[in-house]
Amino acid sequence: MRENRLRTLWRQGEAALCAWLSIPSSFSAEIMAHTGFDCLTLDLQHGLIDYQAAVPMLQAISTTGVTPLARVPWNDPGVIMKLLDAGCYGIICPMINTVDEAAAFASACRYPPVGIRSYGPKRAMLYAGDDYPTAANDTVLAIAMIETAAGLTNVDAIAALPGIDALYIGPADLSLALGRSQRTDQTDPVLVEALETILAAARRHGKIAGLHTATPAYAHAMIEKGFQLVTVATDAGFLEAEARRVVKAVRGNHDFGQAAAPY
Repeated sequence: MRENRLRTLWRQGEAALCAWLSIPSSFSAEIMAHTGFDCLTLDLQHGLIDYQAAVPMLQAISTTGVTPLARVPWNDPGVIMKLLDAGCYGIICPMINTVDEAAAFASACRYPPVGIRSYGPKRAMLYAGDDYPTAANDTVLAIAMIETAAGLTNVDAIAALPGIDALYIGPADLSLALGRSQRTDQTDPVLVEALETILAAARRHGKIAGLHTATPAYAHAMIEKGFQLVTVATDAGFLEAEARRVVKAVRGNHDFGQAAAPY
């Protein structure tokens, strides 16, 4: 079975650096896979990627040792299973509010007897190896997004579920859910407390805590705090930021605004 680099890093007590992919292009995915990130997440929720675009992107990523993840649009077993069959090594599921929702999500990621995942790994066996069917349950990751008031209230019980490997914070939605201004690199005391609550729940139950960030400085600070899955911006954000930087450098000191976006 091909290594899941994230599990290896976490066993060593290290953090994994991730980037979000929202551009439906195998070439841009291939470029991102060669830049040094530990994992890449295909965003099928807010990005422009659908399943037909996702498969060649996964094929491009598989030419490297980068671990491929996907954020699904919703807690839909059919979509989750199809992306795992395509070779994703982890699923990030948005808007997990309750223990029952988390349990249903985790179950869709695992074969019986511990889950309900239907058999048919298709491309996953080409990517991972012939032993995929017997090793997949211990290799793929079920990562629950905590980004609502209900999810925050139930975070300890969600973290306690055996099938959930990590909690991932969606800072934009969590900010809105708690009545605060939408921001990625949050310094609002209300959000800082929420982040610490989620991190503490993950640690208490031996799980990984993850977070989306917009800048290297904030990402580094969150790693120092104990987050072990840290995303820094997106492919689209990197492209826009660099394009704006070049235009500004050529034309002079005009203000073209910020390029960074949460997703």
